[in-house]
Amino acid sequence: MTQLGEDRVYEQIGEDGFDRLTASFYRRVRSDDILGPMYERARTQAGETDLEEARVRLRDFLVQRFGGPTRYSEARGHPRLRMRHMPFAIDEAARDRWLALMDESLDEVGTPEPSKSVLQGVFAHVAEFMRNR
Repeated sequence: MTQLGEDRVYEQIGEDGFDRLTASFYRRVRSDDILGPMYERARTQAGETDLEEARVRLRDFLVQRFGGPTRYSEARGHPRLRMRHMPFAIDEAARDRWLALMDESLDEVGTPEPSKSVLQGVFAHVAEFMRNR
């Protein structure tokens, strides 16, 4: 398999790839018994009417993280992921469910290799980093 740097994933899958990935992920979150309530609480606290704003933030974060335009930082500053997620109880079950839903989404949208493997590796690392319980 060809090596692909994290900062080059955007070149392979582009804006559309991240857009489709986050749309697929949030369709799953909406009805998930573990993540759904967490996202509902976050959405309500942020005054959002649906999950679309959260989806766009995740898309923009991923686009930037993997070599695309820096819209996320321009709009929100430094990601501060751990701090932003601290109000939510992220335990092993939540970590594992987030990864499972993201894996299902990567498969659904047909994310090509080597981008899929790069994304899975980073997602696993970040999901563990986010665990706070």
